[in-house]
Amino acid sequence: MATKIEQSHFMHFFSVLPDPRKSRNQLYPVSDIISTAIIAIICGYDDWEDVSLWTQGQLAWLQPLGICLEGAPSHDTYNRFFRFLDPGVMEKCFIQWTQSLVGKIRGVIAIDGKTLRGSKETSSDLNAIHMVSAFAAENEIILGQLKTAGKGKELEGIKLILQLLDLEGTTVTIDAGGCHKEVADIIRAKNGDYILGLKGNQGTFLAEAKNFFAQVLLMNDDEWEKECQCDYFISEEKSRNRQEKREAWATSDLEWLLQKKLWRDLKSIVCIRSTRAVNTESSVELRFYISSKEANAEVLGKGIRSHWGVENKVHHVLDVAYNEDKCRIRKDHGAENFSIMRRAVQNMVKLEKSKKLSTNKKRTVASLNPEYRLKLLGIAMTI
Repeated sequence: MATKIEQSHFMHFFSVLPDPRKSRNQLYPVSDIISTAIIAIICGYDDWEDVSLWTQGQLAWLQPLGICLEGAPSHDTYNRFFRFLDPGVMEKCFIQWTQSLVGKIRGVIAIDGKTLRGSKETSSDLNAIHMVSAFAAENEIILGQLKTAGKGKELEGIKLILQLLDLEGTTVTIDAGGCHKEVADIIRAKNGDYILGLKGNQGTFLAEAKNFFAQVLLMNDDEWEKECQCDYFISEEKSRNRQEKREAWATSDLEWLLQKKLWRDLKSIVCIRSTRAVNTESSVELRFYISSKEANAEVLGKGIRSHWGVENKVHHVLDVAYNEDKCRIRKDHGAENFSIMRRAVQNMVKLEKSKKLSTNKKRTVASLNPEYRLKLLGIAMTI
């Protein structure tokens, strides 16, 4: 009996993508283009020419699976398809797929931006694309991403991605770029909580928070709670030549704060003091936050700490394992759509737990082991 390949969970969500090509140019179905692009990226190929070459070399394996029965698409076919494919539709498919993988999201959702440096082209005044991603800290997967107007101009992208996500029961953390009343309104309207980095463009808000905590930091342990109703939490990390101490102070006693009524459900302000020592050098940094959660310094401090996981577990991995900053795909929507697929692959690799290997090693195994490719993609084989 012939082998039957069930449709993968991934392709179930992405099969609805519209075909941007003209009818006369549709030799290869959308499913062929999407599936081969994803599998090639899984196997370590990071531009359209390499994706096409990989597909050509894998036809003997792909065709029994019902893929590329008309042969391998050229790199121009991949390029044209993804250049003109609507990334908004692509992103909605991505978000529906990721939320189906993990079900109800709990804990911290970190919203943070990343610039695709390789997408900049100086000769044609083409600016680098800046993306905003949503990262589920507990599950360690990317929930979604959207293109923004650029670094420092992330507000509209943040608002849109928040509208697309199920935020009920979560705590959304955003750095100072997302510290806006509209952002707080959206999060609370969707039954989530917020922890927002406080920045200087909110009138005197930052100055008042700094002044309050400056007085707190001059007090001793007994006075924090009695005089300022402040909760306190400390954590420390040590490794070889590096030591870091993180202290959190939080208060819900905000009757003195004029801005309290201006921010939806504002319940606490937070100060984080990070003291780092590397070899003989040390540094101290103060950061300030506002939150809709009550003043529990441990909970708020750990929530803020979780936010920075997006740097190490998403952005760093994309640059080191996927060479994202070196990718030269630039025209039209190509870079944005490739970025979405790259993050889809990152989720697949992260969620596959049978092999305790690094991202790079898992991709190497996938390039050599056809069964492992299918396992990552979620395709089941039945006889």
